[in-house]
Amino acid sequence: MSVIYVLWLRELRRYVRSRTQIVASLGQPLLYLVVLGFGLGPVFQKAGQGSYLQFVAPGIIAMTVLFSSIFSGMGLLWDRQFGFLRETLVAPVPRIQVMLGRTLGAATVAMCQGLLVAIVCFVVGFRVADPRALPVALLFMALIACLFSALGTAIGSVLQNIQGFQLIMNFLVMPIFFLSGALYPLNNLPGVLSIVTRLDPLAYGVDGLRTALMGASQFGLAADGSVLVLVAMMLLFIGSYLFSKIQV
Repeated sequence: MSVIYVLWLRELRRYVRSRTQIVASLGQPLLYLVVLGFGLGPVFQKAGQGSYLQFVAPGIIAMTVLFSSIFSGMGLLWDRQFGFLRETLVAPVPRIQVMLGRTLGAATVAMCQGLLVAIVCFVVGFRVADPRALPVALLFMALIACLFSALGTAIGSVLQNIQGFQLIMNFLVMPIFFLSGALYPLNNLPGVLSIVTRLDPLAYGVDGLRTALMGASQFGLAADGSVLVLVAMMLLFIGSYLFSKIQV
């Protein structure tokens, strides 16, 4: 049996068995969705932008996939601490297969989390403009999950202990989220901020999801998909290189 499949299945089983983790990981998306969606709704509507819940729901789904994929990818730190990584690396298989198995498993877990939040969005009132575009939305969720799972694996390959995790959260993951346009429109931003948001790969993931689910696009669907695929390939290459250099 392929080591990629084994590691993918291990990540998925660990997620399914961790019911507490599943429930806890829904807390932050629900907070953003309910508090911001309904709290800022009247302000957004008075500004002539329509329903804020409709606007923010794709961003919350993308946020869930982002955090879940980063956390799952950085689970490499826990495996290093408890010795599972050493047992995996001594197997007579190329390390790139180990890295791909872990990354695909993390991406699958992130997709599951994103689908759960999407269901919650539908329950609280979010509606899709065209149900036929749902497969496109799933494709963009998968691209976001693969991209940031690869990033999480690359970061986990460099960090030696869990103490650096908070630094990564504060100076990398949170800026990626807040600059993505998940919570606010990206049009009419100041010049410098507009340039910075265009350098954020999650901005293209959020825009792709919003285009598929609502029909409103900032960059264009082709540009969104192209950027995500290109960055995902780059991070998979970087992640596989860094993973091959791990010393345990």
